[in-house]
This record gives sequence, C-alpha cells and structure tokens, in this order.
Amino acid sequence: MSTVPGAVRLNRQTAGLPKDLSEAVEATLADWRANGNNKVHKLWTGDPTLWTHRDEDKWLGWLRIAGEQLADLDHLISVAADIKSANFSHVLLLGMGGSSLCPEVMSLTFGRQPGSPELHVLDSTDPAQIKTREQQIDLANTLFIVSSKSGGTLEPNIFKQYFFAKVKQLVGEQEAGRRFLAITDPGSKMQQVAEQDHFRRILFGRANIGGRYSALSDFGMAPAAIMGVDTKLFLERTQEMVEACGPDKSAEQNPGVMLGAILGTAALPQFGRDKVTIITSPGIHDLGAWLEQLIAESTGKDQKGLIPVDRERLAPPASYGDDRIFIYLCLQTSSDAEQDAAVAVLAEAGHPLVTIAVEETYNLGQEFFRWELATAVASSILHVNPFDQPDVEASKIATKALTSEYELTGKLPEEKPFFAGDTLELFTDERNLSELSVAADESASLVAHLKAHLDRIKPHDYFALLAYIEMNEEHEAALQEIRHAVRDQKRVATCLGFGPRFLHSTGQAYKGGPNSGVFLQVTCEDAEDLAVPGQKYTFGAVKSAQARGDFKVLLDRERRALRVHLGTDVKAGLEILSAAIMSALGYELGKAIWDNAI
Repeated sequence: MSTVPGAVRLNRQTAGLPKDLSEAVEATLADWRANGNNKVHKLWTGDPTLWTHRDEDKWLGWLRIAGEQLADLDHLISVAADIKSANFSHVLLLGMGGSSLCPEVMSLTFGRQPGSPELHVLDSTDPAQIKTREQQIDLANTLFIVSSKSGGTLEPNIFKQYFFAKVKQLVGEQEAGRRFLAITDPGSKMQQVAEQDHFRRILFGRANIGGRYSALSDFGMAPAAIMGVDTKLFLERTQEMVEACGPDKSAEQNPGVMLGAILGTAALPQFGRDKVTIITSPGIHDLGAWLEQLIAESTGKDQKGLIPVDRERLAPPASYGDDRIFIYLCLQTSSDAEQDAAVAVLAEAGHPLVTIAVEETYNLGQEFFRWELATAVASSILHVNPFDQPDVEASKIATKALTSEYELTGKLPEEKPFFAGDTLELFTDERNLSELSVAADESASLVAHLKAHLDRIKPHDYFALLAYIEMNEEHEAALQEIRHAVRDQKRVATCLGFGPRFLHSTGQAYKGGPNSGVFLQVTCEDAEDLAVPGQKYTFGAVKSAQARGDFKVLLDRERRALRVHLGTDVKAGLEILSAAIMSALGYELGKAIWDNAI
C-alpha cells in the first residue's frame, strides 16, 4: 500500500448508460455549464436557487472542511496522542446517523490499528444490542465518545446515562468523566453535560455542516484519529478529490457533478431509475451504509427522491426491473473476481452501471466528498433541499409523545393486533386492513395475510424490511433470505434496515420520498430489558416507542405497511416468519417448512 501522497491517483469513475439516458445526462451537464448559468460555480458560492431557495446556503461548510482540517491537524494529532498515552483498550462511540456511520465505516474498513484502541459503535436502543457492545469492551479501560451534533438527540443521551453510571460504579465519580469525550456543536446541551461531568475533552462540529455531511469534520475524523488512522494522509488524499470537483472545473470534467447528473437525471419521471443499487467490494462493504443515509435522507422528500439499495445479493440480469441504476465501488487492492464477473454480466445486459475504482482504503475520503457533492447535485436536479429531514423529525415527535406517556404512566398505550397466532401478531391501520384481500376473513392464516400484503407489490415498487431487533449475523442472514426471496419472485428492489438506526437514515425516504414502498416492520418482545438511569422508561420501552412512532408516520403518509411482532425468542420467530413468507410467495420448500411448523 502506497503512503506517498504524490503517488496517489484519483479514484477513477466510468459509466455505461443506455443511449437515451446518456443523451439526457449530456443535456443536464450542458445546463450546468451554460454561459451565464455556471451551476458548479453557484454551488461553491452557496447559491440557494440551485435547490429550493430556502436555507441551503447555510449548510455548505462540508465543501471546504477537508482543507480546513489539513490546516488545523494539530487538534486531531493531539487528541489521538492523548488517548493513546492513556492506554485505553477500547473506544465505544455512542451516536446515531451522521454521528456514527462514518466512524463505523472507518472501524470496519481499517480494523484495529497496532498500538491504538479498538473502535466500536453503538447506534441501537435494542437492549440485546447494548449488552452485546458492553460485553465486547473492558468497561474499566474504555473511552466513550458521545457524538451528537445537536446535543439533544435521544439515543446518545441515554447511552451516555447508561454507561456513565456503569463507569462511575467502577472508578468513582471524579474519574468517570476522564473516560468520556464529547463531539458536538458549540453551545449544545451535550456541551453543557460534558462540562458538568468533567469530560476528558470536548470537540466541536461546525454549525454549517449537517450530520450526514459531517464525515470529514471531527465527527468522522476524530474517531478515525483515535483508532490510529493516519488522518493527515487520509485528508490529503481526500483533498485531491475536492480539487478535482472544484469551482474551476467544468461540469463534464467534475467527478462529483458527473455522478450527480447521472443519478438525478436517471431518477426523473421519464426514466424512473430511482433505485440506486450499491455494490461494494468486501473490503469496503460498510461504505454502503453511509451512502444509504446520505442519499436517502438528502433526496427522499416531497414525494421524490432516490431509494438506495445496499447489501442486496447480486443476481442474473433478469431479476432486475428497469427502475435500477447500479453503482459498483471496487477496491483495487482486493477486488473480488466473482463479483467483477457478475457486475460485467449486468453491464452486458444493458443495465446502467457506474463503476468507481477505489485505489486503496486511504482513498475512501475521496468517496465521502464525491458522493456529498453528487448528492447535492442530484438534489438540485430533483428540486429538493438536500439539507433538511422533515419526516425524520416527524418520527422523533411521535416517539417523544410515547416516551413522555411512559414517564407519566409507566407503560405504553395498549394496542390490539388484527391477527394473533401462537407466536406472531400482525398490526396495521384500518386503511391498510381494508386493502388486504383477506382482511374480512377471520379464519385467514398468517400466510394468507402476508400473501395479501406482498401481492400489493407492483412493478417499480420496492420492498423494505424494517427490523427492530438486535443487528447480528444470525438475524441479518434470516432477513436477507426473506428480502432476496421477495426480490426474486416480485422482481423489485428490496431494502433491509435495522431500527432504530435506519430512522436517522433511509427512514426519511421511506416516509417522504416516492410512495412506491411496501413495508414490513418487524418488532419483538425483549427477553431482557435494561433500565435507563434517571428515567422511568427502559431501553426496551424506548425501542418500542421508536418502532411505533416510525410505523405511525408511515401510516400517516399513507404507505403500504404491515407490522409483525415476534415473541421473546427472536430466532424462532424469524424462522416462522421466513417460512410463512416463503409459502406466501409460492416457494415449495417454504410451504413444506410452514406445514411442519404448524
């Protein structure tokens, strides 16, 4: 692996597009470079007329943050040296969405660096997930990073309450604060908490950079420095892409503008290719999770937007509809020959494909910037504000109402399923129920109800599994089996998200984007719950409130949504659900398993 900045090349980008789409992209690029209407220059000067002419000009600090970080590297070097000298064995970052996804990408891509602590990320209120993270670290020898831009986000605050109480029991109140570091915006509630509890350090974000655009700010780079990544080298590589995408570069020579023009144009109604299907080399697999949030939360609003599809297994070309555009991020130092061949088959079959050759992992920052710029450009083409998230806020309000009621009454409101089997229950509203063909049949089985729901999937729709259960390999494998069965039978794009983390990511597009999603939310009874210090509600209650709030907003937005509730044995519940769905889809094996299960 080269570590000589001068030897680095830009990650190369190529595109193979159908003729009509290619011609439309050329017209888009011509519009961006038109005399007297240089939109690249407008973007760099913060002209809000590129989007909706609201407050977009207030959120463009990400354009220059890489260079600013390079000019002020001392603070990153200092915090990394401080943490290294303290001999922490682990770092646990407590955050959600934009505060946690870049650190997760860095951790899973670079792994543990020699002589530095191992970085873990917690972004779930699921009690089992919290216990798993707790068991992966040495509580007495861990640095906790509380990462929250606004300082008021529910999850990081209650994570902090939980682990601060744990650490205080081990090392005492005076020493506990020395095990915590905050990353937040100046003047936030989290800054006040950090000062009150005598945190080891407080690092600040930028008020003009939104959470999902914050990867190259301290929200991404401070955890990277602490885990031992050479942030100077990383940012130098990134700056090469920033300069390649600069205001002096014409639209057709600008990698970010070119990608954004392709994505935005492809999603226009005359093409309808709004399912951005992300394929990544195994060595950079988690980049897809970061891209999901950036794309979905930026573009998915006003009934428009791009639907990112991540971690969907590659299939023969006939498995895909004409609403797809494929993105292949191929790591050059460890490419996968089988994956390369499968992608080549898609291209040969005429599917639109953008290929980005990522030279090595230290070039990952180039993709952070390319995609931030591309997403801003695509949002301009779609005429949406890439820097707000109105439907995420709606879910937060619905969750807040439920947690407040729990604080007053000690319980969440009662709810009644419309179907109750031996192990699984089904919920939805009257509108959805009226659309299910078997709703009036009180003897209808679980399979019949699931079949009626899945039969609502039409061409150009997408199917999304929204799972409020622990995110682990076993659960993901079971849910992946379901999504791929639906993809192959219905020939539609499929998505899989674990709650509540997806609420701060794809949740915006699911509620505010095009009404083309068919949703199956999966919830469970927690086998063991965890108390939140200082609160009446528990982590399990918070997760339930988040799931119910999420579901309510989906229903309020008139989405086609069904909720299946598992018991405390999540593994067994998923097996039953999988068998029922396979049977509903007409798979003979699924029918046999289902018959045996009942």
